[in-house]
Amino acid sequence: MTLGCARNEVDSEELAARLETGGWDLADDDGDADVVLVNTCAFIQAAKQESIDELLGAAESGAAVVAAGCLAERYGSGLSEALPEAQVLSFDDYADIASRLDAIVAGQRWTAHEPRDRRKLLPIAPSGRPTSGGPHIPGHASASIADLPDGLAPASGPRVLRRRLGEGVVAPLKIASGCDRRCSFCAIPAFRGAFISRPPEDLVAEAGWLAAHGARELLLVSENSTSYGKDLGDLRLLESLLPKLAAVLGIDRVRVSYLQPAEVRPGLVEVMTSTPGVAPYFDLSFQHASGRVLRAMRRFGDGERFLALIEQIRKLAPTAGIRSNFIVGFPGETRDDLDELEQFLAAAGLDAIGVFGYSDEDGTEAATLPGKLAAEDIASRVEQLAGLADELMDQRAADRVGETHEVLIEEIVADWDDGSPKRYSGRAGHQAPEVDGATEVIAHRRLAIGDLMAVRVSDSHGVDLVAGLIDDQERGRPGQPETID
Repeated sequence: MTLGCARNEVDSEELAARLETGGWDLADDDGDADVVLVNTCAFIQAAKQESIDELLGAAESGAAVVAAGCLAERYGSGLSEALPEAQVLSFDDYADIASRLDAIVAGQRWTAHEPRDRRKLLPIAPSGRPTSGGPHIPGHASASIADLPDGLAPASGPRVLRRRLGEGVVAPLKIASGCDRRCSFCAIPAFRGAFISRPPEDLVAEAGWLAAHGARELLLVSENSTSYGKDLGDLRLLESLLPKLAAVLGIDRVRVSYLQPAEVRPGLVEVMTSTPGVAPYFDLSFQHASGRVLRAMRRFGDGERFLALIEQIRKLAPTAGIRSNFIVGFPGETRDDLDELEQFLAAAGLDAIGVFGYSDEDGTEAATLPGKLAAEDIASRVEQLAGLADELMDQRAADRVGETHEVLIEEIVADWDDGSPKRYSGRAGHQAPEVDGATEVIAHRRLAIGDLMAVRVSDSHGVDLVAGLIDDQERGRPGQPETID
């Protein structure tokens, strides 16, 4: 069971492959399982609570319950004491996950680790990692990529194995782990550790493996994708990686997530807006627009600079997608700061806006700051900004009527054979999976899941779009019911 972000999805697929090579079978549901492994999230308080609820729910199945992932890593022995229903593992246990579960099923109570600041640990040297040309895989010492069992990926630095757990046409590809930034509100670097990039050749090899296993879109994930390559000696390595991934046979679209606005370079913007197969999609972590609040967050920029970046992007790609998240109620945030944020949102024209209320995170600098707002004030500000965000996102979607896009078909909504139009659901380049809206495609011919189709937007419903195939529309059929020729 996987909770949280796409980075956790990749970790779960690594765990699944390691368990499979260690002799474990994956059960279809909890009732058939000897062990329920929950890959937890610890991003915000709501995510922590969801993880705890899932662990407690899994305990009711009668199987042994194991907590892995961010919540387990962050709290270790403390979580084990507070939640005796679950056994708690660390990231360091992943390499031997099969033997760990063997011991747990045999009745051993695993001693949970003591939490520690992983930023102080020495990272694995890139030169010491196995390359994709000749991976060393436990249990497959002499294996080459071609010899690997079906469902296993080549070596990927700290991530050695992978087994796809879903059949969708979108797959996350982790390009790095950890984070070197010191945002005052964020605890992730402390338990995820220092930023470590994966070598480009490993990523290209894994992209080919994912394409061979049904992926048509790659979602590049990390804690901070704009830092990719800095520990390999090339801060502009992402610019050269993207065209290589887009050129992988079978991959139709590459999407980058988790961009730090202060690190977005003109060259990166140009590559992301001009490279065929790379979605002009900018997941920019603004967090606020008040320069004063951003400095307290230990971040850079302000609303004026952010608007200049957006203008730069849209000058090169007018229909580019831009999304961001924002924290309201940060310690010391004034009404003027909130007004400044609202004015920024009104001018920015973002496709997707996430709004989060500030909450103290253990061990962070922000938790020690003065000027804390009352919980009811934070909730009120979240409601106020979220309402504005909904209006602005709906308007942005409405403004897209008449635009042309390429939509990756992911679902057959209604596929009739009586001459009525067929309806499919997919996503355009400005729509990331799960976090953004979707596009309903109305066609007068059969499409298949995984098709990348040129469409023209004809309507919007909230953040979702309705579109018809361009060839249908050029034949005078903008999506209205009509008999097929």
